[in-house]
Amino acid sequence: MTGVLILGGTAEAVQLAEACAAIPRFRIMTSLAGRTRAPTRPPGEVRIGGFGGADGLAQFLRTSTIDRVVDATHPFAVRIGRHAEQACRALGVPRVRLLRPPWQRQPADRWIVVEDLAEAARCLSEHGRRAFLTVGQRDLDAFAGLDQWFLVRTIERPPAWPLQNGAWLSARGPFHIEDEIALLREHAIDVLVTKASGGDATYAKVAAARALGLPVIMVRRPPPPPGLVVDSVSAALAWLDHEPPADAGRPAGRST
Repeated sequence: MTGVLILGGTAEAVQLAEACAAIPRFRIMTSLAGRTRAPTRPPGEVRIGGFGGADGLAQFLRTSTIDRVVDATHPFAVRIGRHAEQACRALGVPRVRLLRPPWQRQPADRWIVVEDLAEAARCLSEHGRRAFLTVGQRDLDAFAGLDQWFLVRTIERPPAWPLQNGAWLSARGPFHIEDEIALLREHAIDVLVTKASGGDATYAKVAAARALGLPVIMVRRPPPPPGLVVDSVSAALAWLDHEPPADAGRPAGRST
């Protein structure tokens, strides 16, 4: 059997695991970071927790008979992506980055594209006083000390609450534009702050902001690490079907 490690945490990772589970020759393991207490569990073996950097991931690949790696983590998961590239390159294990397509700006969009969360916080006062903040539960510190009012939506309660003013809402996508418009109106939101994550599950907030004529502070997506990138589950599955076995590029001495 071909051992496939999916670095997960996204809807695409679950979809890929489901597709691979129907192919008998694949032995699937999905790795989750463990940041969500009740994640959507894909079929196959599931591993939860970090690896201990690139060296730790390389050791895991050696001892777990992994032949191919699909990095299907969030587009902003920079650290694990870098570690996966380094570990797979060192061992000669084939790796592909499954990266959902970015959202495309529409004519009526009022996007303010920034490089990082710090820049988003610096320019926020120029665009609104009541912000819908959807940057993840662990990235709120950049907005600490600001006197804007924030509506924060995450799946689980943030581990810390550094904001001076605001409210927290628990919800899991996919979301619908009618509901997002109602939410923005209910809380008198006048600016959306979000990451350029892409995907359908959370796009409704961007469409809702466009429908209401609201500005969107959009944090630019970081570039992926070097290597092959595909933008769909079907393309990742095709790569798994046709990629040569890891033995073809495996350094001598790697355990199997």
